[in-house]
Amino acid sequence: MPKQVSSLELTLEGRHDGQTLSAWLYSGLCRSILDGRLRPGTRLPATRDLAQQYGVSRGIVVEVFEQLQANGYVSCRVGAGTWVNDRLPERAPHEARRRARLAKVLPEPLVGLRFRVPARPFRMNEPALAQFPAKVWARVANRRLRRFSSWLEVRENVRGYRPLCEAIAEYLGSSRGVKCAADQIAIVSGVQQGLDLLARCLLKPGDPVWLEDPGYFGATIAFRNSAAKIIPVPVDQEGISIEAGRRLYGPAKAAYVTPGRQFPLGMTMSLERRLALIAWARETGAYVIEDDYDSEFRFEGRPVPAMQGLDDGRNVVFVGSFNKLLFPSLRLGYVVLPPDLVDPFLALRYGTDLRAVGVDQAILCDFIEEGHLGRHIRRMRELYAGRLAALLAAAERRLKGLIEIPNIRAGLYTVAYLRNGMSSRQAETILLQRGMETMGLHRFALRQPDLRGLMLGFAAFDEHAIRRGVDLMAASLGNHAGR
Repeated sequence: MPKQVSSLELTLEGRHDGQTLSAWLYSGLCRSILDGRLRPGTRLPATRDLAQQYGVSRGIVVEVFEQLQANGYVSCRVGAGTWVNDRLPERAPHEARRRARLAKVLPEPLVGLRFRVPARPFRMNEPALAQFPAKVWARVANRRLRRFSSWLEVRENVRGYRPLCEAIAEYLGSSRGVKCAADQIAIVSGVQQGLDLLARCLLKPGDPVWLEDPGYFGATIAFRNSAAKIIPVPVDQEGISIEAGRRLYGPAKAAYVTPGRQFPLGMTMSLERRLALIAWARETGAYVIEDDYDSEFRFEGRPVPAMQGLDDGRNVVFVGSFNKLLFPSLRLGYVVLPPDLVDPFLALRYGTDLRAVGVDQAILCDFIEEGHLGRHIRRMRELYAGRLAALLAAAERRLKGLIEIPNIRAGLYTVAYLRNGMSSRQAETILLQRGMETMGLHRFALRQPDLRGLMLGFAAFDEHAIRRGVDLMAASLGNHAGR
């Protein structure tokens, strides 16, 4: 690890009554090292400087440094200074305490996951970043940045960059069958921000909202944070069961659905069910929030238009993002609002984000208008179709009797149902221990029993990595079948 010289003064906690100077200085430095404020490889200030800063004798500082070295926290060398060690004696229990604290603030579906760089099979939310046309994006960005004033002096628009809103409206109209004008679009940092704003815009504390079960935990987080009453509604092969929602839970103010490709199970909501859901919304005055998270990647059959295009413009809110279409660090998404929701939504947005326009929006706008987005989607659709085919072939050869993959040809991932007697949690734990980044279906259930399955992402991995991952999965699940 490269050495880092700390040129800043150290800030230590106050000294307790009755605590000696050496004990106070030792515990303060020790805590700074274990908390990560003094990172491995960092050089501590000279003993003379530290003594002067805190008004203690240099002898006390030297004594404390020698004690830290004896206990394995630092290394001292004459003429080279004192450095924090790379390996710390109390790091393991300290890391365990840190992870325990983190588990209390993490959403429950994410607790216990270990994501690594680079991604490993079968991480489900990762696109093929190596295939992104980075040079094209850089060329578009450089041209836009050279015309600095073209976006710098744009007047504030809480909707976002106006030309991007127009480009998105045209793109959604042609590719997804969405009926909207640019004035109905608000640019957000991603679907999660859109859901957070919608939850606060549409619902008061205690208002009921239907959520698919199993479903997207990000929606659960957004509505739970707004103190809404979450109503888990089961899904079947046609999508969310409106009959079950009416019978079991009664009316609601909103319903969140993923009709293009149900998350996480992958089926497409039938036309009959879409029309019934819109009729329910009109009857009750509720809003339907349609999350169109990866519907561009359908590998066979006709494209399925968005449900929003079936509505008369009053009850369906359409949300989506470019994060998985392009690359995850591009934090840009959109919300297509019914006309009567535009002003309330933008008023709430203005209270949380005064300036919604940025240069990244101008770059994305150029990328779309010059046809790069359409070409990239077509290339990725072909690439992902090949990778899914490789996964299906390898699973048929090596995982027969262990898992079953439904006949759904779309998206960045597929669900795989366990057929070896294991629960989702057991299978996920075993595969994580073997270095595989799968997620069990238990993480997405609200009230449903365990559906005994795994999420297998294939988009980010070439065919060789997919086959190798399937072999490792076969060995792991086969050895533990029925236990």
